[in-house]
Amino acid sequence: MTEHKQAGYAGTYTPADDEIDLIELVKTLWQGKWTIIGVTFVFAVASVLYALSQPNVYKADAVLAPAESGGGNSMSKLAAQYGGIASLAGVNLGAGEITTTDLALQIIKSRQFITEFIEKHQLLVPLMALKEWDAENNKIILDEEVYDADTNTWLREPKGLRGATPTAQEAYEVFTKDHLNVSSDTKSGFHTVSITHRSPYVAQQWVAWLIEDINQMMRERSIEEAENNLAYLNEQLEKTAIANMQTALYNLIEEQTKSLMLAQAQNEFAFKVVDPAVVPEVKSGPKRALICIVGTLAGGMLGVMLVLVISVVRQEASKDKA
Repeated sequence: MTEHKQAGYAGTYTPADDEIDLIELVKTLWQGKWTIIGVTFVFAVASVLYALSQPNVYKADAVLAPAESGGGNSMSKLAAQYGGIASLAGVNLGAGEITTTDLALQIIKSRQFITEFIEKHQLLVPLMALKEWDAENNKIILDEEVYDADTNTWLREPKGLRGATPTAQEAYEVFTKDHLNVSSDTKSGFHTVSITHRSPYVAQQWVAWLIEDINQMMRERSIEEAENNLAYLNEQLEKTAIANMQTALYNLIEEQTKSLMLAQAQNEFAFKVVDPAVVPEVKSGPKRALICIVGTLAGGMLGVMLVLVISVVRQEASKDKA
């Protein structure tokens, strides 16, 4: 009885079925070889043309280290000793908060900072109307269909809430998506700010400006905060006659004065430049060889799928006729 069942089961499936299917598959693919070759060839040519049509882009980057601004150890001790008194006086010693470097990393990618950066350095036109870079003359060529340099007029077609002149939000999106990249190495603690652009000279210049501007902004913020704290502490000192409170306020004033002096003296306030950006001599993209390989492989896979689909359709059609 067991032998009969095994024999019956063997009758419904045998390893030979796989061999037959494999042979049929190879035959099908062989019969459709010209279709596969044709589709692969078309994709290969298209990928080559696409790769050649893409302009070279260059990447300039700078390696940064956190700048120890503000005398961290002494401020931490004061925060532990006089934190309660400082909070009552309305002064923030910075205990338990993010560091200046962490804050700067977020600000450098923020909409407000990038918008002010574009406006300060007048980058809207070269950012939004760029067509190509003239390597021989080291000159940015603008798209005449987008911007008329003679009359300083934008010629774009308005779309929705975005008119002919690019908005600040649109410029921010293009800058952060197509050009800016900020990365951090958690092990070493170093940070990298990089700009990708068709002009290697523009890429290097924008990186230098970004680092200079973020250091200046963080420095000005720290100076303003220290000055406000000092003004408030001196005001509170005049109001109190308690010796212990006066001692605490004097210590707070001393540390805020140190912070103010350090901020005024330090140009590299948030970041110290470990490796400044240089003009890149070798393009970073596009990866033309990779584009061609991927395009050719995609064409081959599509050709195989097309042949198999046609074969299945023909088999179903022949069954319906039978």
